Formats: sequence, structure tokens, C-alpha cells
Amino acid sequence: MRSFRYRWAVFAVLSAIYFFVYFHRMSSAVIAKELMDEFSVGAVAMGVMSSAYFYPYAVLQIPVGILSDTAGTRKTATAFTFIAFAGALMFGMAGSFNHAVIARVLMGAGVSGVYIPAIKAFSRWFRKREFASITGVLLAVGNFGALSASYPLAMMVIFFGWRFSFILIAIITLILAVLCWAVVRDSPESAGLEGIVEDEAPAERSNLRNDLVKVVSSRYFWLLAIWFFFEYGALAGFQGLWGGPYLADVYHLSKSGVGEVLMMIGLGMMAGSPVTGLMSDRILKTRKFILVIWTVMFLISWAPLAFLTDRLSVSSLYIISFLMGFSGSALIIIFTSTKELFPLEITGIATSLVNIFPFIGAAVFQTIMGYILDIYGTVEGVYSPSAYSMAFRFCFLAVIISLVSSVFVIETYPSSAPAETRERA
Repeated sequence: MRSFRYRWAVFAVLSAIYFFVYFHRMSSAVIAKELMDEFSVGAVAMGVMSSAYFYPYAVLQIPVGILSDTAGTRKTATAFTFIAFAGALMFGMAGSFNHAVIARVLMGAGVSGVYIPAIKAFSRWFRKREFASITGVLLAVGNFGALSASYPLAMMVIFFGWRFSFILIAIITLILAVLCWAVVRDSPESAGLEGIVEDEAPAERSNLRNDLVKVVSSRYFWLLAIWFFFEYGALAGFQGLWGGPYLADVYHLSKSGVGEVLMMIGLGMMAGSPVTGLMSDRILKTRKFILVIWTVMFLISWAPLAFLTDRLSVSSLYIISFLMGFSGSALIIIFTSTKELFPLEITGIATSLVNIFPFIGAAVFQTIMGYILDIYGTVEGVYSPSAYSMAFRFCFLAVIISLVSSVFVIETYPSSAPAETRERA
């Protein structure tokens, strides 16, 4: 019973930190107009600044995976959360565009050390049959952060300004870093509790080079990575940056209205994450089928944005946003399948490698979409529906690539002969 209570304390602290991972990731969409006006920059520059979060996040995934497997979750997550605190504080106090870019780099670097250590800890605190479900709950909490980066952040900016809002967020992040060190432990054993015994004993630890080769030599790993790059790139391009300006420029929504529509993406993913985990773990007992169907739904959500860009009702925008978020929760399957493709002792490395691709995709998509918008240019500071339509058609094609890759991934659900699956991988 004590172990049961303690694992939820560990989960609570790590998920609270993960809340701000998504918050920072998606916050640019709501404040994009303010930042462009204050720093006098265009869409490409705004894309560069927003994407500055994603590059260090992606680059640090392998080091974070190594640290998760060696130094452990407690030390890794605490240190990186302190870096996130410094980045948020600097962003709120940024005196120039360059300072804001550097702050976004620090924020991206800091929050890069949260998800992988959390997954590593959960693999020790929770059983295999619980893993997709608990990952779904974690992602639901993260998406509450994304939700908070929409309407709630919009209201904070209206009342307090974007600078004070980020200074307050920095203070909360500092408190969470202290809590992480005080509460989180790497495993039940390190907290003086009885460990979880599974049927499969971990294999002997190999060296880092062999671990990397084992992961990158799997063709199924690359199918998962391709899916992640294109689907998450499209999602982050809309939710994380250009959805806000689109709603303001084309539909003339107020800041609160923009926040409400974008909030539906977060609500959709919050609802979809536990449902996806439950459907995969308990009801349908499959990874691949869920991935394919959810990707089809995601593609459907992009069709009206790409081809009916300025002919949608505001109510339909709410529905489209919710569907985009709900179906986007398929990323749970990517992490779960990656974990099940490889032995437990290289979970950190495998997950960190696949986790590089969504953030490179997000950085690339936000910048390319900004470039497309700048090709069309602005009229009185507003981008045209045609500009947004071309940017969204780019995303639509990307999601088709994700759908094709999902068709060829391998089923990894544990009852489907996991040993054979790993051998084939």
C-alpha cells in the first residue's frame, strides 16, 4: 500500500513538471501577434523564434536518454527543470528579439529532460500492462498544459501582459524543481520499497554503441520515427504557432476567441490520451490498428483547413480543433510501441531516439509554414486566406506520409509474442 501511494506521488510531481513542457511548446500561438509587433519581425523570424524551443529539445534527447539510464530520473529531471526555470525567467525579461530566441532555446533545453526520465521512472514504478494507460494519463496532463497555453494564457496576457505571465510561470517552475528533488525516486527500491516483479527479467546491460545500433538498425523504428516527424510537425505547426494568427487574420477572432478555439485541441488530446491508452491496453488490445485509425481521423481534421480555409463556420473550427487533438493522441502508441520493440534496459535510449523526430518536425514545420506565409506577404499586417491554405496543404500532404508509414508498422502488443517482435525488429 505504501508503494502504491508513493508511486502516485512520483507521478504527480513529474506530471506537474510535464504540464509546463506542453505549455511552453504551444504558448507561441497565443502571443505571436504581440511578439511580432513588439520585436518588429515577420513570419519567418517568428517561426525561427518559436522553433528555437524544438532544436535543443531534439538534440538533447540522446543525452537525456543516457542520463535517464545512468544518473536516473531524480537527478536528470531536477537539473533540467532548473534550466527551464532560467529560460522562462529570461523570456519574460527579454529586451530584444535575440534575447527571446536565447530564452526559447533555454526553455527547450530545460523541458527536454522531463518526458524521457518520467517514462524511465514509470517503467520501474508501474507494470507493463499499465504502461500505455499511465502514459496516456501523463500526456493528458501535458495537454492540460497545452490547453492552458490557449484561452487561460490569452486571459493572463490580456490582464497582466505576456512578460509578467512568463515571470510567474518561471517562479512556479522553480518550486517544481525543488519538489522533484525532494519527492521523486528512480524506483521503488531506491525509496526503500519492494520492487515490481515482472515475468521478463532484464537482459545484461550492453554498451552505448551497441544500444544505438540495435535501435537504429530496426526498420520498424524508422517507420515510427517517420510517422512522428510528419504528424507532430503538422500538429505543432498549427497548435503551437500559426493557428493563432490564422484565426485572427482570416476569422477576425479576438485574443480570447483564438484561445477558445485552440483550447479545443488541448481538450481533444486530454480526452483522447486516456481513451487511446485504454483502447490499446484493455479493449482492442492492439497498437497498430489504433495508430492507423487515429491517423485517418487526424488527416480528416486537416482537410477542411487545407481546402476550405476561409469558408468554415466558427463552430466547425471548434469541432475540427477537437478532432485534431483527439486523434493526435496517437503519439501514445508511438512511445508504447517503441518501448515494446526493445529490451527494458535500453528503454531510455530507444525512447529518446524516437523522441527526436517530432521536435525536429515541429521546428521545420513552423519555419516552413512561416516561409510560405511570407511568400504571399501581408496586406495591412494580415496574411491572406490563400497563404494559410498553402501552408495547411503542406501539412495535409505530410499527414498522408504519416498514414502510409502507420500501415507498415509492426504490431507490438505484448500478447503478440513480444520476443518474436523484438527479433524481427
